[in-house]
Amino acid sequence: MSSATAEYRIAVRALCDFTAREGDLDHRFTPSPSAQEGIAGHILIASRRGDGYMAELPLSGTYKSLTVTGRADGYDPAENRLEEVKTYRGNLDRMADNQRALHWAQVRIYGALLCRARGLDEVTLTLVYLDIATQKETLLSQNAQASELEAFFTIQCERFIAWAEQEAEHRLARDAALTTLSFPHATFRPGQRELAEDVYKAASTGRCLLAQAPTGIGKTLGTLFPMLTAMPRQRLDRIAFLTMKTPGRRLALDALAQLRPDEQAPEHAANAAPRVLELIARDKACEYPGTACHGEACPLAAGFYDRLPAARQAAVAENWWDRDALRKVALAHSVCPYYLGQELARWADVIVGDVNHWFDRHALLHGLAQANDWHVGLLVDEAHNLVERARGMYSAELDQQRFNRVRRSAPKALSRSLTSLGRQWQAVVKEVAESTPDDTDRTDYHLLDTLPDKLVGALQNAAASITNHLGEHPEDASFELQELLFEALAFCRLAENFGDHSLCDITLEGRGKALIGLRNLIPADFLTPRFKAAHCAVLFSATLTPAHYYRDLLGLPANTVWREVCSPFVARQLEVRIRRDISTRFRDREASLTPIVAEMAQQYQQAPGHYLAFFSSFTYLDAALKRFNEQYPDVPVFAQTPGMREAEREAFLQRFTPGGQGIGFAVLGGVFAEGVDLPGDRLIGAFIATLGLPPFNAFNEALKARLSARFGQGDDYTYRIPGMIKVVQAAGRVIRSPDDEGVVVLMDDRFAQPGVQALLPSWWAVGGRSSQ
Repeated sequence: MSSATAEYRIAVRALCDFTAREGDLDHRFTPSPSAQEGIAGHILIASRRGDGYMAELPLSGTYKSLTVTGRADGYDPAENRLEEVKTYRGNLDRMADNQRALHWAQVRIYGALLCRARGLDEVTLTLVYLDIATQKETLLSQNAQASELEAFFTIQCERFIAWAEQEAEHRLARDAALTTLSFPHATFRPGQRELAEDVYKAASTGRCLLAQAPTGIGKTLGTLFPMLTAMPRQRLDRIAFLTMKTPGRRLALDALAQLRPDEQAPEHAANAAPRVLELIARDKACEYPGTACHGEACPLAAGFYDRLPAARQAAVAENWWDRDALRKVALAHSVCPYYLGQELARWADVIVGDVNHWFDRHALLHGLAQANDWHVGLLVDEAHNLVERARGMYSAELDQQRFNRVRRSAPKALSRSLTSLGRQWQAVVKEVAESTPDDTDRTDYHLLDTLPDKLVGALQNAAASITNHLGEHPEDASFELQELLFEALAFCRLAENFGDHSLCDITLEGRGKALIGLRNLIPADFLTPRFKAAHCAVLFSATLTPAHYYRDLLGLPANTVWREVCSPFVARQLEVRIRRDISTRFRDREASLTPIVAEMAQQYQQAPGHYLAFFSSFTYLDAALKRFNEQYPDVPVFAQTPGMREAEREAFLQRFTPGGQGIGFAVLGGVFAEGVDLPGDRLIGAFIATLGLPPFNAFNEALKARLSARFGQGDDYTYRIPGMIKVVQAAGRVIRSPDDEGVVVLMDDRFAQPGVQALLPSWWAVGGRSSQ
């Protein structure tokens, strides 16, 4: 269907949200009612009206190609009064002007539709503001003529139709260009075509794909190209390329730059290229760090909605919105780059950003997809990290020290609720301390058998008190008080959904220094709906073995396909040795140091160059480094240290120069164990003096028990598989291209076990395994 004959439908609220916002951006903290409170408020208002009152009155109307629909909150035929009901907390006078303007726009649209439907010449429009705390109503009314309401309706519809027709034309041009999209290189790399074919099949069948593909084949380009090709054929509305770290975003943007249709075929229409948006964190996009997000404090927030339409139009004329391009457009129109990006997420074709934008509790892209019924294709890079990332998304923690600090400085009005919460804190701490034997270190970790319900109840009451108080006294909204509120709300929300997918624990770090956590163990329970919401999902990484581990813990669909892309590397490129005479178990650490440093020195003397040596902890690393320096002082060494800053990390990596020599000591699972690209002779070998097993402690044993009960795979899912993922990732730093050669020395007798070797890459020749 061409744009000229297209018909559009939109809800009243969505129409006004797009066409009628005006004034400042205002993100000052304003406590708002919950959805349940809002529904209850609407019911209460309807119950207070007369018998003839019509609640939830359906209305609709058409203007040219646009049909506008919605439900007016209430209409009183006897008074000829149309009502729009809004619930709120706090002082109504402090409501942001842009919100009030939006409310008037909504009731005016409903007024226009009502006058049409009932043939009215005029109507009284009323905004009904209901204070949730006091149940007091504030009515703002104005009489309106049908003619003026119809004129307002016409203006909003014209604005939307102009944008909708532009969007339809873009969609047609985009799909036409993508239909003829060609691969940007003369040939595919080995394994890249196979990966691309599997991704295209996943998009075509609407399935989930787990693709294990080795480093060096061009996974980013090999996944984006087929997904873009499938976009017009499968009627995908959006593609989301989700990453774990910033470098992944850069690789995706570089690949998308090569795939732009206007670069491949300049004869395409100017708006043919897919609109590409890079989503970045607010603190990295902010032009005025430390400034509050409202018009009185930030010049880019003042008049934001007045200038947004022009900025939005300028952006869609460009089609490319990485961090720099977005900033350029935003500053040219004096609007906030971060919030312009949030707006453009509604109109981008390909969004590149962190995995939290789809999988987190408040995920922007998932919310937009649900609201707009989008068909979305997901691409998840470095997907082996999603298990731990998702666990973090659905966990929460309360810090007693922070609470005590806030309580001492909090307004007196909050004293009662915070004191009550303090008593419950102390009760939990006392109960745990009393259950601890006298000879046990009180700086301790404890699992709680159940949720501390009284503490959670006191936390809910405190959150409600803080919310109500800040609604009346926003000037008291200190940073720490707001942080306590947000932590409390997050904890309470997770407590409402507490089940066998999570556990509750407490860490006693001294008097008044307890931490209570809700720790997610099985993210599947939260992620399954997110995968169902996508048309298709492709999760790819160099380490996605075994498939059932990811299917179970991520809650992937039952028909998920697992594929292993053939490696372009062969066994002769990588010498893999196992030191079966070394044990890196905790009890054997001291004895292991001499043979470990001897092996490292021997390999270095045999083939001088750059190596990385990985250890299970900084303590183990420091001991090995000291022993190595004592016995081999002539060999250049350098080491990772705890909490390295970005400049220090860069300096560490810059030591790996072409043709250089030396051994870098690092921690397995740290910043240098994955996502680091040191091709050619910048890195010729790795020593791995650990299986990477998580520590044996109360938490991991509880995790093991929970995973055993759910999946029957407690030991493997808790210890062996996560550890070997880290090992394979670290070893993967050595061979980065088909021309690389190197060595990996696995230093622990357990690497010889069949169950462990089954988790190593199939192209390695280890323990008698034949080479390709």
